Amino acid sequence: MQSRWVDVTRALDQIAEIHQQIAKGEMYRGYRSLPLAASGLMGLAAAWLQPSSLGSADPIGFVVYWTAIAAGASFVGSSEIIYSYVVHESASGRRKTREVVGQFLPSVLAGAAITVCFAHLSPTLVSLLPGLWAICFGLGTFASRPYLPKASGWVALFYYAAGFTLLWVARGSEPLTGWWVGGVFGVGQLLAALVVWWNLERT
Repeated sequence: MQSRWVDVTRALDQIAEIHQQIAKGEMYRGYRSLPLAASGLMGLAAAWLQPSSLGSADPIGFVVYWTAIAAGASFVGSSEIIYSYVVHESASGRRKTREVVGQFLPSVLAGAAITVCFAHLSPTLVSLLPGLWAICFGLGTFASRPYLPKASGWVALFYYAAGFTLLWVARGSEPLTGWWVGGVFGVGQLLAALVVWWNLERT
């Protein structure tokens, strides 16, 4: 009797593993090009509108400003996902959404933890944050790639390249420009919107 129970448990585990592999092979269609593009345009507009005093005399204000922009842009970019999750998706669709978001979320939490620590330790470290933010976003994008179009790898690569470049040129004494954050995020989101439109929405 115990042997049969072990066999049933093993079979259920194998079925769950197969289901998980199949789910990874299915492309996630929750992202939409329009919200992604809108969030990118928000980043570009915020870079253009950033007060000059934030970059030169108030690095902590720089962090607060871009944290608020990131929160707003994240809500806009994921608005279609939130709406579909609450209103339209079935139980399996919601499970798939949680899996995809779960792939991306650790990089967001890592970026938030780095931000809090750097701002607490020294304002001079804030100049490193734009590069680290870009790398964290690239890591999240790459982690979600099994559920996304293959071309999303180019989006992740863009964030990696931008992040390493920003870290290379970062100087604690130089003013912080909003284009380091809003420019990178804006271009990256517009590129992501293009990938989603081309692979999932184009007729």
